[in-house]
Amino acid sequence: MSELLNSPLHAEHEKLGASFTAFGPWNMPLKYNNELEEHRAVRSSAGLFDLSHMGEIWVNGEDAAKFLSYCLISDMTTLKVGKAKYSMICAADGGIIDDLITYRLGETKFLVVPNAGNADVVWEALNERAEGFDVDLNNESRDVAMIAIQGPKAAEILIPLVEDNKQEAVMELPYYAAMTGKVARKYAFICRTGYTGEDGFELIVYNSDAPELWEELLKAGAEYDILPCGLAARDSLRLEAGMPLYGNELSRDITPVEAGMARAFAKKEADFVGAEVIRARAEEGPQVAITGLVSDQRRAARAGAEVFVGDTKVGSVTSGQPSPTLGHPVAIALLDTSANLQPGDAVEVDIRGKRYPFSVAALPFYKREK
Repeated sequence: MSELLNSPLHAEHEKLGASFTAFGPWNMPLKYNNELEEHRAVRSSAGLFDLSHMGEIWVNGEDAAKFLSYCLISDMTTLKVGKAKYSMICAADGGIIDDLITYRLGETKFLVVPNAGNADVVWEALNERAEGFDVDLNNESRDVAMIAIQGPKAAEILIPLVEDNKQEAVMELPYYAAMTGKVARKYAFICRTGYTGEDGFELIVYNSDAPELWEELLKAGAEYDILPCGLAARDSLRLEAGMPLYGNELSRDITPVEAGMARAFAKKEADFVGAEVIRARAEEGPQVAITGLVSDQRRAARAGAEVFVGDTKVGSVTSGQPSPTLGHPVAIALLDTSANLQPGDAVEVDIRGKRYPFSVAALPFYKREK
């Protein structure tokens, strides 16, 4: 097995006493002190995340928008400059290769951000599909760092560090929009995106600039009780927000239709990889659906636990744990649509050989106050 890659912020994490875990090919902070405190800091004030394991692939050229529309399920020709779009890249058989965010920086300039474990696979898929398109692909996944500041106080902490003439623009930056500017004197790509269910920003900077920016953000956030946050808190936050994780909810085994993303290509006329299978599946309707489950007892359902209605197995849990914000177990499951389950319906989850009562719930479990 090849050695794990370290983030450009690895020394910062060691100084902060982080414990580490493998995520894809990367060695990343799992937590620093207490993952529950980290989770609560993001919900109440702000948390700082190292996301340098995410991929960054530039797609430039006259055909960039048309090319990405062919590669992804969404129509990228309509994406406005300065905006971002959540989409999926699929195999010819319709299976999801990855879910990713694409930013449009210019008419012919896009940035694709795949998940950490899938960055190499997405890079390969884009290159395989590039023939016949006037595009230039550049993989900067190992050259740049990504730092996220998330939480209700994120803007208050970040904006004073932004260069004076860009502060108002960053303050007014809409959700799923991006711009360039200097943060703590470092050139950054500033995105109003996140994976926590809170307001926040994701900052892409050169590796060499990342440690100083990290320290400046922690210093600026000290009066707000900002905490550095690891992958454990990131996972519990995204679960409460009902956001899918590739490898759990999403995989090559399901299509975007099962993932609830049929709207992404509903009005799209252009062809895209996997279109024939995916459009046929949309016509038939999904056989399984990503579904929320909640319980008022204490035992949490974990990934792999089977879900039953009476004696009939109706699916499996893909993610689950006690919700720090809500105070009871929550889970996401892939459930058979033939069971026709609605929010409030009772199910049972097999946890270590014993069945526990859960009920179907709408996603997300948690929604921030605007």
